[in-house]
Amino acid sequence: MANMQYEISNFIEENNVKFIRLAFCDILGNLKNISISCDELDRAFSTGISFDASSIKGFLNVEESDLLLFPDPETLQVLPWRPSSGKVVMMFCDIKYPDFTPFEGDGRALIKKFVNKAKKEGYTFKIGSECEFYLFKLNEDGNPSFTPLDNGTYLDVAPNDKGENIRRDICLTLQDMGFHTERSHHESGPGQMEVDFTYGNLLNSADNLITFKSVVKSTATMNGLFASFLPKPLENKSGNGMHVNISIKSDEKQDDDKIREFMIAGILNRIKDMTIFSSPIYNSYQRLGQFEAPSRIGWGYGNRSTTIRIPKAQGRYSRLEVRTPDTSANPYLIYTLICEAALEGIKNKETPPPSISTNAFSDKEGTNLPKSMLEALEIAEKSSFLKRVLPKPLLNSYLKVKKNELEEYKRCEHISTLTEESYFPIY
Repeated sequence: MANMQYEISNFIEENNVKFIRLAFCDILGNLKNISISCDELDRAFSTGISFDASSIKGFLNVEESDLLLFPDPETLQVLPWRPSSGKVVMMFCDIKYPDFTPFEGDGRALIKKFVNKAKKEGYTFKIGSECEFYLFKLNEDGNPSFTPLDNGTYLDVAPNDKGENIRRDICLTLQDMGFHTERSHHESGPGQMEVDFTYGNLLNSADNLITFKSVVKSTATMNGLFASFLPKPLENKSGNGMHVNISIKSDEKQDDDKIREFMIAGILNRIKDMTIFSSPIYNSYQRLGQFEAPSRIGWGYGNRSTTIRIPKAQGRYSRLEVRTPDTSANPYLIYTLICEAALEGIKNKETPPPSISTNAFSDKEGTNLPKSMLEALEIAEKSSFLKRVLPKPLLNSYLKVKKNELEEYKRCEHISTLTEESYFPIY
């Protein structure tokens, strides 16, 4: 660690870096940061940089508000859209109390704890996400509108696809930052895009998704557009999903098909419990149940109408795809919960139900995901699984934030107005 800190200090000096962004996420997965001068870097590494945690959603109360940011040197990234003269770099941070103990609400700490736990059990998880977003035009006042960039559809090309150059800019920017993207394309909705990532370990994958969303929004802004990760920005059009692809490696030789079945069962048996994390906002429930966003709990081979899909890809692309999460989810929390559920399925040797080969959207007899945010919240409050795998302060804070959001919706006469004013600009 000391050698890496020394290397970073040299890099900053040799590359004319002027500012360092210390990045972290609130309990909902929204990116936050503090910019420090290069002179403060040694202090950041040794004793941390303090901030007011009472002003961060889901963190601490005003009477106990101090927390510290400690930059993770392995996450150093140059922000390529900043000026080449006087560069800006970013590092994700671990969050700690003033006595240097880990803060329970830190999603990065949660993932690290699970990775170590899985390693002791002899398993290594990897994750790759498929992340969708919309590109919207700005109105005459320069504010985001609900007018999409184009009227393109799935896999369209120019001139119907007007997002090709922006997707290219996004992918090239990510490459400059050391990311590896598998592919990008126009999605089904007008102005809707998708970029897919290669597999990585859980922590890197979560960090990368947060960075990706920041790059997308910054690139859209530079092109006079607004990028939205709202789960369902347009009525009667495709929603924004964040499909989570999981692979697993065992230290011992085991039957891969059996391990996969255990994982499927583990996730399906707990998927209702974690819905408030995979579909965390009111708008999320307008996405589920249509346009390939599943609401029927089950799994199938190549079946996009089920909550878990086993793609036909083979070799290094072989994976298990969880299709319920949307783009408003906190990746640190939902990645951990999905993998915790999969690991419990393996340890308990749980048996999944039969695979579904028919269109699950037409199945009126099966078990469904929660149909509303209220139902998802009520299930989560009673969940022994969530209480078992999440720190009590984190779970309580998260559910409290969700209760407050739900009360806000109940008080609002027009849900569409609240979505447009409160959530559209954020997501």
